[in-house]
Amino acid sequence: MASGMRGDDAQQRRRLFLKTALAGTGTMLLGGCMGSTLGSYPGNQIQPEAQPQISGEVIGSGSVRIGLLLPLASTSNDTSVGTVFKNAAALALQNFPSADLQLLVKDTGGTATGGRAAAQAAISEGAELILGPVFSTAVSGAAQAARSSGIPVIAFSTDTSVASRGIYLLSFLPEGNVKRIIGYANSQRKSSYAALIPESPYGAVVEAAFRQEVGRGSGRIATIQRYKQTGSDTSDLVAKTSALTSVLNNIDALFVPAGGSAPSTVVQTLVGQGADFGRIKLLGTGQWDVGQIKSNPALAGAWFAGPEEQNFNTFAQQYQKTYGSAPPRNASLAYDGVTLCAGLVRAAGQQRFQQNILTNRDGFIGIDGLFRFQSNGLNQRGLAVFQLTGAGVQVISPAPRDFRSGF
Repeated sequence: MASGMRGDDAQQRRRLFLKTALAGTGTMLLGGCMGSTLGSYPGNQIQPEAQPQISGEVIGSGSVRIGLLLPLASTSNDTSVGTVFKNAAALALQNFPSADLQLLVKDTGGTATGGRAAAQAAISEGAELILGPVFSTAVSGAAQAARSSGIPVIAFSTDTSVASRGIYLLSFLPEGNVKRIIGYANSQRKSSYAALIPESPYGAVVEAAFRQEVGRGSGRIATIQRYKQTGSDTSDLVAKTSALTSVLNNIDALFVPAGGSAPSTVVQTLVGQGADFGRIKLLGTGQWDVGQIKSNPALAGAWFAGPEEQNFNTFAQQYQKTYGSAPPRNASLAYDGVTLCAGLVRAAGQQRFQQNILTNRDGFIGIDGLFRFQSNGLNQRGLAVFQLTGAGVQVISPAPRDFRSGF
């Protein structure tokens, strides 16, 4: 009994130490590790030895070097994404001036070759961890260089095929969104589903998760309609939506994961065919977390899953004030990535980026709430469920505050 209590006390001290150390990184840092699996107390801060010379842009002046790999000079519109993520990373260090980090900014060009070269450059200049890239092709390239050097990668891609041991995804993954919204619908006694899913790699991932979660709740799938969409042409979506007419009286939930114009097109088409959206619940994903959907009166009453908004709104206001424009929803990923690294440097000492630290089962808390990395590189996130009001959203199922239940 006495030895067990001593073990519990030690575990609680570790948890308290990590919470305190990470919280001290800054007032907006929610990237606190709540770990109880970190082992012994961290040692003293690693004293930097002579570091290689750096070429290119650097953000911060700390002793711990992190590669920040972004599409900054590609030939497409990807450059704006890279600029936003770089701004968000810089804002994180601006908020936490005591963070012992130095970000080595490297351009991937959005390609596999560029990702590999950028990772090699960052690693040769002393990077202990890679943040980014954004796009899956560049992640694949960066992963080749990182694996050979034993350097972990925390990437921003949503393509789960590039995740693996040591290559972690911080993004909002489709599977997590589907699990949350369908799981909630199951809990609300929705049992007969239809779905309209795009023919795309994203659609394939979503469909697999949808089938799994409906089955987990012992529900049935009346039909899945797959549609093609090129640009603004919604003709195939309208046709496949019209094909739902025969099952409308036999379903109580309709899953439309895609954002953009898809939800409003579906509702407009089905209302014209007499669909009763008082009885049939329209379900969506985090792709619905945009103004044009949240403010659409025709979608009032629909549900979707996504991260809670309060902390992101604070971040967005500061970003707007600093850079003169509103950030896209995923800009918080770069902010959280930097604050996570800063917190681990502060709290975990020499162990900071080891696998057992990064895959700590109790996870971390960032702007977008609770998250944790799995050993296969995927992540789990604590998401909320929102109901559209026609003029915004309201939370109808809050995001979980820990991973001890519901995961």
